[in-house]
Amino acid sequence: MLLTSARLALRPFRPEDAPALAAYRSDPDVARYQGWDAPFPLDAATRMIAEMTDPAAPGWFQYALDRDGTVIGDVGVNTHDNLMQAEIGYTLAPAHQGRGYATEAVHRMLEHLFTDRGLHRVSAETDARNEPSVKVLLRLGFRQEGHRVEHTWTGGEWTDDLLFGLLARDFRPSGTTP
Repeated sequence: MLLTSARLALRPFRPEDAPALAAYRSDPDVARYQGWDAPFPLDAATRMIAEMTDPAAPGWFQYALDRDGTVIGDVGVNTHDNLMQAEIGYTLAPAHQGRGYATEAVHRMLEHLFTDRGLHRVSAETDARNEPSVKVLLRLGFRQEGHRVEHTWTGGEWTDDLLFGLLARDFRPSGTTP
């Protein structure tokens, strides 16, 4: 499956993408707000890619963000067992942050989830310190639904989590992204 936006293609990872995936996930500034430790080994990236088979099945599926043939990040979708809701997450290589790629990619994925797959709700969770991620979610119409204080132990510290949700009826389709 291939999804396209103005500047990006969202596609399944290929085996040859493993070095790029391992590289940006190994950056300590990227891993700081995520659920993995840096470095992210190449063999872990290779295994992760091999294990993803069906993007519509329950569980996590990571889509590569492809910009002119270069993998610059990923968007993950964790489809619930009921196939009517999902959690979304995203990661960008540092060299590509701050250019609107996350907003563009997540918007395109939301459009697919709500329009093509008919989901009712998409949620997201982020480290409260990750201000750029919070801004992306708010820009896309997510509503903050919760704040869990010192909820996640990561990188040797307790961190706060912010919870966000977006209903299909509140989603702004293509052409209306702020």
